[in-house]
Amino acid sequence: MRGWAEHWRLWLVAAGSLALPALLLLRASNLLVLHQDELAATLKEEGDDRTVRVEPLVAYRGLITDRNGELLAVSTPVKSIYADPKFVRDEQVPDIARALGWSTETLRDRLALYANKRFMYLENQLPPHRADAILARGFAGIQGRTEYKRFYPAGEVAAHILGITDIDERGIEGLELSFNDWLKGEQGAKKVLKDRKQHTIKELELIQSPEPGKDLQLTIDLKLQYLAYKELKHAIARQGAKSGSLVMLDAESGEVLAMVNQPSYNPNDRGSIKGGQTRNRAVTDVFEPGSTVKPFTIAAALESGRYTRFDTINTSPGYIRVGRKTFLDPVNYGVMDMTKILKKSSQVGVTKIALNMQPDEIRDVFFRVGFGQATGIGFPGERAGSLPNRSRWTDVERANFAFGYGLNVNAIQLAQAYLILANRGEYVPVTLYKGAQQPAREQVIDPQVAQDVVAMLQTVTEKGGTATSAAIENYPVAGKTGTAHKVSGSGGGYADDKYVALFAGFSPVEKPRLVTVVIVDEPPAFGEYSGGKAAAPIFASVVEKALKVLNVPPFDTTPYLSSAEELAEREGEI
Repeated sequence: MRGWAEHWRLWLVAAGSLALPALLLLRASNLLVLHQDELAATLKEEGDDRTVRVEPLVAYRGLITDRNGELLAVSTPVKSIYADPKFVRDEQVPDIARALGWSTETLRDRLALYANKRFMYLENQLPPHRADAILARGFAGIQGRTEYKRFYPAGEVAAHILGITDIDERGIEGLELSFNDWLKGEQGAKKVLKDRKQHTIKELELIQSPEPGKDLQLTIDLKLQYLAYKELKHAIARQGAKSGSLVMLDAESGEVLAMVNQPSYNPNDRGSIKGGQTRNRAVTDVFEPGSTVKPFTIAAALESGRYTRFDTINTSPGYIRVGRKTFLDPVNYGVMDMTKILKKSSQVGVTKIALNMQPDEIRDVFFRVGFGQATGIGFPGERAGSLPNRSRWTDVERANFAFGYGLNVNAIQLAQAYLILANRGEYVPVTLYKGAQQPAREQVIDPQVAQDVVAMLQTVTEKGGTATSAAIENYPVAGKTGTAHKVSGSGGGYADDKYVALFAGFSPVEKPRLVTVVIVDEPPAFGEYSGGKAAAPIFASVVEKALKVLNVPPFDTTPYLSSAEELAEREGEI
């Protein structure tokens, strides 16, 4: 007993040593026999962590087309080359660099920079045939991914409307931005099996199919867009002007048929795009509209009941003193009726009318035709301009306001205002894309008043008017010129040698088909800088050709009865 007591610890250690292998064997048997499925799943999971990957499936971005289905923006398949630096073999670096067209040193520097990463782009959006030639070499750690690249068939012609996308096909300018969620689609995913070189050897499972984006159809007519772009570009270059814009609307539907700007840019060459080039001036740039708002001042006067179209104003001696400011006409026109005031664009006549009215009467008409309000066409960055609403107006402010100073509009707003005149006082919503839900039409100017103003505006393009260069043979035109001084950048006053030349109008007068606004920013100060010289000829050239493209038949060019004098002459003939 004593011996056992002295050696019990030794016997315990021996028993434990003999039991340990038995326990290990029992555990192994348990794992292999009783938990085969669990072990297999564990080992598979650990293996999958090294070989199975989830890869994204890029969604196809929706098409953008013109009103006739002509492609304006389309996504084309490309391939990007990327690397997993962990698996790139050093001895293959010179060959990889040569295949990419890089220097070996450049590639080694890039790999060193991403040494602790598992992903790095080598080449973005290569043509598939070039990418496939590189991938066919089977370089370890080098893979390709199919993506899409946005392409714009019309190039710079429609660039300001469409905008552009970034490298990941997210819209960043124009309609690509404002309709990004509509166009982008939903990305999919798949499981793939990769070998130790990170080459895909098998596609295992489609997790989610990519959902393509929805298509967007615009109201733009690509034929008219090309025509307007070409004419505006040529005119701006010939004049040496700073920039220009042109907006053309369908007079019946309010649809934008063409919207062009100069200078433009090539959306297919991102490297050449400079700051500020991508903005759509017709929507984002505002200006004082000058004399193009005089028809709406006359409309306010007619609506007030204090004037008729045949009333006369004595503008002698050709100028009028208001406070410390003198407003001048080019010559002393003497006694003028309302039609002649518009035809000659008399500052004196409009000033006398404005001072005989309450400023809110004129402002109300301006507001009703859309000034100071966004048009709602859904274009990003649209500026609503400004329409002052003062409790007290000085006489100078009242006069300036009546002939287009002290407020700001953009080209699309001005086009919408003339669209109302073309529709005899009815508000017609402007739209840039098909299928848009539009507010109801509304009569915002008395139909007879609008009819009278249109009759007056037709004389502006006839002999003796300020816009004879806007006249189109066999297609009567109603419209108005504007020549506005630009605000000086330094002192806040008006520059003596910088102008905005404008023309806004529609044709044919009896049954309007096209409403068009032309803006020329800073035509040469010494020369043909007025709206009648710089902007009106562009209107005539574009609209005449557009009407012929649309197969609009010629109209009778006999003018409306447009003044008391003409009415008397016509009665005398009868």
